[in-house]
Amino acid sequence: MNPEARAPEVIVIGGGPAGSTAANLLAQAGVEVLLIEKETFPRFHIGESLLPCGLPIYGRLGVDLRAQHLHKRGAEFIDEVSGRSAIYDFADALPGGSGFAYQVERAAFDHELLQAAECAGARVRQGERVTACQMDAHAVTVTTDQGRYAARYVIDATGQDAMFCKENRTREPLLGFGRAAAFCHFEGLHPDRREELCHTGNIKVLLLDQGWSWLIPLRRGALSVGLVSRKAPLRTELLDELTASSPTIAHLTRGAAERTSTRIIRNFSFRNTRPYGSRWVCIGDAGCFLDPVFSSGVSLAVLGGERMADLLVPALAQGREGEAGLMEPLYAQMSRAYEIVGALIHSFYHTRIVDNLFFAPRPDPALRAGLISLLAGDVWRDDNPFLDLLLRSKRRSGGLNFQAES
Repeated sequence: MNPEARAPEVIVIGGGPAGSTAANLLAQAGVEVLLIEKETFPRFHIGESLLPCGLPIYGRLGVDLRAQHLHKRGAEFIDEVSGRSAIYDFADALPGGSGFAYQVERAAFDHELLQAAECAGARVRQGERVTACQMDAHAVTVTTDQGRYAARYVIDATGQDAMFCKENRTREPLLGFGRAAAFCHFEGLHPDRREELCHTGNIKVLLLDQGWSWLIPLRRGALSVGLVSRKAPLRTELLDELTASSPTIAHLTRGAAERTSTRIIRNFSFRNTRPYGSRWVCIGDAGCFLDPVFSSGVSLAVLGGERMADLLVPALAQGREGEAGLMEPLYAQMSRAYEIVGALIHSFYHTRIVDNLFFAPRPDPALRAGLISLLAGDVWRDDNPFLDLLLRSKRRSGGLNFQAES
């Protein structure tokens, strides 16, 4: 580190979307920020589908998604066994939201966000691993494999590594959701298939007996293919079987497309039961990770990072950053999002919502528009008739509790 650099007021651990967003906005407000990232960007990451609800934040971050990423109109749900399919365009949602989103190459996208944070004034150290973090009444001390840093506040944005969650033993699995994912890319799609996919940019969701599969087109002519299973352990052969048997995948990858090696993520779908405290907070996937069937992860991460920064900036100016309940408003807001998206995921897996609404030949127009608003991530409005129906159903069934323990 430059010996002449000022000591950080805030340390952000993790340079993914949540951490980069937080560092960017804090730096814009004049806060001395140090972001520590264990990897060196650009690096591969999964989770390529954004939602309309998160788009306004990118202008505030100084990031233009139009240049490198694929315009996305919505989502298509496909049941290959029955032959049913349904397309949901974000433009058909309730009024007020963005009518589109983007499919992003996470290596490039995350690097853009990290560079934007640096341009805003955050100091970024890549290839440095945090090994310990200690908090007391007056300060925090972060130890890495390269040094030690003191600050007034620390943010855990370590994604599914969930550093503080593991240290505090506050990881609670979300039962009944996906247990693991296997995924790969198909590179070099035939130009006709590429044109077909890029026409709408839609994610395709294939319904499977024990889960679902995503098909996400990327601007450079690749297709991200993944399988989420509700059973564990997940064998890589299941993805092989899917790619060999699915007519949709066969059609889209026909020709000279080359498949990358299969990767697996296990033990996801969890919540952190204690995501904040005196001088620290967990944001993004370090606070909660939901089954990715509705692509909520990145959008909720950046929105959470934004809300966190807006709470922390005045607290630092007023010397209130040590208050144990400082981030309670953040998790009141985020818990509502987790509750609603979680209820939608639970209904997707455990009720007949797919038959009764997703594939309904003549769905109620108001309910359909409300469903699309939730698929777009618009979860904080109070005029959505489908949301009212979903929450009533959740209360009857007991559902999941996403309220944080302070």
